[in-house]
Amino acid sequence: MRDQANYAINTFVDGYPLYELTDAATRSRVVFCPERGAIVTHCRLQDQELLYLDRETFLNPQANIRGGIPILYPICGQLAGGQYEWNGAVYAMRNHGVARIKPWQVIETGTDDGAYATFSLRSDEETLASYPFAFELRFTYRLKDGKFTIEQLYSNGSDEPMPMVAGFHPYFAADGKHLAYETDAATILDYNDNNEKPFHGALDLQGRVESVALLDARKPEVGFPLNGKGGFVRMTYSEEFRYVVLWSIEDKPFVCVEPWTALNEALNHKKDLLLVNPGQPLRLQLTISYEQR
Repeated sequence: MRDQANYAINTFVDGYPLYELTDAATRSRVVFCPERGAIVTHCRLQDQELLYLDRETFLNPQANIRGGIPILYPICGQLAGGQYEWNGAVYAMRNHGVARIKPWQVIETGTDDGAYATFSLRSDEETLASYPFAFELRFTYRLKDGKFTIEQLYSNGSDEPMPMVAGFHPYFAADGKHLAYETDAATILDYNDNNEKPFHGALDLQGRVESVALLDARKPEVGFPLNGKGGFVRMTYSEEFRYVVLWSIEDKPFVCVEPWTALNEALNHKKDLLLVNPGQPLRLQLTISYEQR
């Protein structure tokens, strides 16, 4: 445990107002931008920056940010034709949902239990047009003892169960795309040819345009080496995150390792949807850590 004086919260402006959580003892920091979907732009743990960020897309309010840790809700991935049907009505929704393109409101900060910030997003006229549920998301970013945790609360203010998918899209800075993953998953879904294949622990994303999903992990965690310097990233998460999606782009120095609760098209095929009942919020958690091996 660290002394409270070790933790701090700073605010500054770099294109947009930003919040910075710091842990001096472990030389760790997390920076996020409430105005741009509460995206995490930097995550330095144990003095190692973990994330890739395309600064040009971050500064362009019309662009989807390429980098950081975008929040995915109420879908992960894409919908065929950008549409889905629910209760006999057809709705349009952009890739990865509505949360990553909306401004969030910071409602609390503190340093009494690590450095943390709690912020929220509520449904509005725009979100209701593509997702007909009154929701509130309340997330806490917590930096403590050199680990970064995203605590999530999903609340349904409608009068019927709210279908949803939760996920995150971390862009990890990586020199190469052929990585070994610590996971007990034995099968992948390769979206490049839509076939399921055996998985033996390593995967080369070089030359793959579409993503690959780890399908059948029983243990809710995944780990992988970072940048060939003996560093190792581990993500642990709530058991509702059934899948991990792996993706990259040719000639870009990142690999995305993405915990999702359901795969593409979940609002259409209705598979693995989480149903949040009115008055019964859903709590989920994701923790990222880094170590030298």
